[in-house]
Amino acid sequence: MDENDILPRSESMLDLIRVACYSKDVDKALALVQTFHDRGYETTLNIMALSNVMENELLEAFELIKESAVDVVYIVDSYGSLDHNDVKYLVEKFKTHLPNKRLGVHTHNNMQLAFSNTLVAAELGVELLDASVYGMGRAAGNCPTELLVAHLKGTKYNLRPVLGVLEQLMVPLREKEEWGYILPYMITGALDEHPRSAMAIRSSEDKDKVVDFYDKLTTPEVNFDK
Repeated sequence: MDENDILPRSESMLDLIRVACYSKDVDKALALVQTFHDRGYETTLNIMALSNVMENELLEAFELIKESAVDVVYIVDSYGSLDHNDVKYLVEKFKTHLPNKRLGVHTHNNMQLAFSNTLVAAELGVELLDASVYGMGRAAGNCPTELLVAHLKGTKYNLRPVLGVLEQLMVPLREKEEWGYILPYMITGALDEHPRSAMAIRSSEDKDKVVDFYDKLTTPEVNFDK
C-alpha cells in the first residue's frame, strides 16, 4: 500500500483505517497511524500474533502506543491458539498499560474458540468486536457475526437480515470457497503455528492426510532428506 493513495477523510468513503503489525514494528505502524490520523480518520492498531510475543517486547510497544494518536488498540489471536484464560490475561494487561486507549479484539477460529474468546473480551469491557458473516476469513476464519448478533443483548442489531445475507450469498459461496474450522487449521492452532502450512496442504492432493501433516509439523526432521 502507498500511503499517498489515501484521500483525506472529507473526500473518502472510509471512516476508520486499521494498521496491523507485529510487535517489533509498532514504531513504523504508529508512524502510519499518525499519517491517517492527520488526514481525519479514526485509527486502530492491531498487534498480530500475540501468542508469540515476548513480555518485554510487548511492554516496549505499550510505551510507544500510550503516547500515540491511535484511537483503538486490538488484541489479535492471529493463529487461533488462545483460550479464555489467555484472552483474560491479555485484556487485563492491555487495560493496565493502555488506560487511555479503547480496546478491540480480533479472533480466529482454528480451535473453535473465536466466538467464546470474543465474548470473554466483551465481558471484560473490550468495546470493538471483530466478526465476519459465516465466519468468513483467512484459513479457519473469524468470529461469526450471526453468533454475536444472536447472543448479545440490548443491541440495535437484528438477526434476520444477517440470515438473509447468509442464505443468499454466504452459504452458496462456502460451497465454492473453503474457510472455517477444518482439521489442518485446528492442528496449526493447537501448535500455535501460522496457518500457512495448513493452507498449503489444503491446496494439495494430500489435503485430508491430517496425521501425516501433524507428524511433519511435530517432527520437523521428516521434512528433510538425509
